[in-house]
Amino acid sequence: MRAALVLAGGRSTRFGDRDKAVADLDGTPMIRRVVDRLAPVVDEVVINCRDDQVDAIDDAFSDAPFDPEFAIDRDPDEGPMAGIARGLEAVSAAYAVVVACDMPFVDPRVVQYLFERAEGADAAIPRPDEWFQTTQAVYRTEAMAPACRRALDRGDDRIVAPLADLDEVVVDADEIEAVGSLETFENVNTPEEFETAKARIQAE
Repeated sequence: MRAALVLAGGRSTRFGDRDKAVADLDGTPMIRRVVDRLAPVVDEVVINCRDDQVDAIDDAFSDAPFDPEFAIDRDPDEGPMAGIARGLEAVSAAYAVVVACDMPFVDPRVVQYLFERAEGADAAIPRPDEWFQTTQAVYRTEAMAPACRRALDRGDDRIVAPLADLDEVVVDADEIEAVGSLETFENVNTPEEFETAKARIQAE
């Protein structure tokens, strides 16, 4: 089995007073668009969010052919690494792709490839430039969750901190472009980026 863990617990401070996870992106809540693109390559969907987001996110999946499971933040606002740890603790699959809810162009071909590259390792982490794409990567559930907790326990909340404990495969830009598009990593942080994303979707 393979899982998708979608991170939605951030406060979206650059997005204004709306929760960007459920912002209407050309007729579809953004988190629903992300999950719809992931669904063909996973067997299980877990959403990490705050308790006050559950109703709105649940509504976004009211007509979905599956029911995502919620992994509610025990202590909100601890950052994405805490969200990853909490979400992976709710995952039953051996491997999970972690994707931020603001990546509406996530490429299922890239995700499928990351799952394949992660086999036998603790993680397959894209590095298309100088930065690791830790919020669109595949992790072995039983390795990454405790690695996140150990990092948090030692006061290191950098999202790359758990990688020191993992046997990871690094996937570069050439590998990604051989199977899909680098647009998979584009995210939406501001209202302006949201409008640009909407225009791109309408033009597809």
